[in-house]
Amino acid sequence: MVATTENLPGREIKEVLGVVFGSCVQTKHLGKDIRAGLRSLVGGEAKSYTEMMEEARRTAMQRMIEDAKKIGADAIVGMRYATAQTMRGAAEIIAFGTAVKTY
Repeated sequence: MVATTENLPGREIKEVLGVVFGSCVQTKHLGKDIRAGLRSLVGGEAKSYTEMMEEARRTAMQRMIEDAKKIGADAIVGMRYATAQTMRGAAEIIAFGTAVKTY
């Protein structure tokens, strides 16, 4: 279970195991990058970048969950995302939170 809250309804935290992370640097194909650049001239959503960010977010979250499982966690609380552009056409997403054991 992953939550952005500090508590989990119906469960109690019995042990805090530490902060866990997952990250992903995602890029798109040059052709899609060019189309997105053209889209910026006329306005509207750059769907290829939206897709890129969604894919990176899912990957980062899955890696964070795997990090938590390695240390025996059954939940993550206080989960957050951070993002940065690492180069043109690439974005880094970092998912992080506090791994816990619950009962």
